Amino acid sequence: MYDWANSVFTTSVITVFLGPYLTTLAEANAGGDGRVSVFGWMIEPTALYPYATSLSVLIQLVLLPMVGAIADNSGRKREMLGVLAYLGAFATMGLYFVQGDRYLLGAGLFVLANVAFGASIVVANSFLPDISAEDERDAVSSRGWATGYLGGALLLTLNLALFLGHESFGLDSGHAVRICMVSVGVWWAVFTVIPLVGLRNRRDGSTAAPTRPISVGRSFAQLWHTLKGLRAYPGTLLFLVAYILFNDGIQTVIGFSATFADQALELDQTVQIGTILMVQFVAFGGALLLGAIARRTGAKRAILGSLVVWTVVVGVAPLLQAGSATQFFLLGFFIAIVLGGTQALSRSLFSQLIPKGKEAEYFGLYEISDKGSAFLGSLTLGIVLDATGGEYRVAILSLSVFFVLGFVLLLLTNVPAAIRAAGNRVPERV
Repeated sequence: MYDWANSVFTTSVITVFLGPYLTTLAEANAGGDGRVSVFGWMIEPTALYPYATSLSVLIQLVLLPMVGAIADNSGRKREMLGVLAYLGAFATMGLYFVQGDRYLLGAGLFVLANVAFGASIVVANSFLPDISAEDERDAVSSRGWATGYLGGALLLTLNLALFLGHESFGLDSGHAVRICMVSVGVWWAVFTVIPLVGLRNRRDGSTAAPTRPISVGRSFAQLWHTLKGLRAYPGTLLFLVAYILFNDGIQTVIGFSATFADQALELDQTVQIGTILMVQFVAFGGALLLGAIARRTGAKRAILGSLVVWTVVVGVAPLLQAGSATQFFLLGFFIAIVLGGTQALSRSLFSQLIPKGKEAEYFGLYEISDKGSAFLGSLTLGIVLDATGGEYRVAILSLSVFFVLGFVLLLLTNVPAAIRAAGNRVPERV
């Protein structure tokens, strides 16, 4: 149910509404040179949202190890989940007041909401061993993932109805967008009540208060220990670097697709929301399709094939005609086919490269790299936009380097040897 509560933030705020709205607001406040001031730093208006995303993820990289360690050792995970969830929800509700010349307020509230969002997920994920036995966790986790996508699609559908009919409600488009964003915060806050009521803290008597300073130190010590230990498993390390690179491109494409459609293709939000809704549902079938392909060819080959599709997608995107909703919709369809499958197969393949007894340790690093890759992608996009005067077609093309490099490194990874080095049995097809 916490997936149901928070997934709307990704779907409605990050993927659809905030990027185009904040960019439009910044452009309206640009000076004579076409730039806006961020505390004296003059940037292209189109770079504001990518830079804000990069800052939020950079903060997550510093804070998430602390949050995870404190959650594990404090014995107050439920309270932490509540504080972080409501911090993110209320910051999201605050986006309603972002109008006029308040583009910096919008960027700041988004940074706060996104940091709280990521930290709350760390705490929520840490409940999984508490509420499910080993043989139940795949099913429990999968149900949560599916429920989250369903919740995100449902609220986005309602927001689409409001946005399309904003004139009949006596609203201008900007006001409708702000109502849609505040609805995300309300949804997040209301449905977070369900896990907070149902969950209980597990105390085994081993936690002494106060433990927070020790937990913070342990979090970074554990991260450093894991990084050093990876040197003994070069195949695992090579796969992880490949994943960081191609997941970089995936997360950036997802996060900035709506802004690209708005700025480069001049498509209205009706088309953007409709396409993203389609992606939400088709991604389920795409994940099943790639899973079936992996059973015949092996996960590595299936991932490599999906990376070819991703490379073609970002290569074709700059060629799309302005105003062509059909072309954008078709591009979104191909993204949906490989979206869920690429990430699901990467996770399952990585699980085979982990030494026994170190699953949590290595998957913790995997999750941190997921956040880090989003930082690299959005930063690259921001730099290219700033350097080219806001050329989104050039910026989206620059992301192809992440898919190409990720493809090459994955191709060079000797997966059977890496699995054997980790002490695991090599499946019939990898």
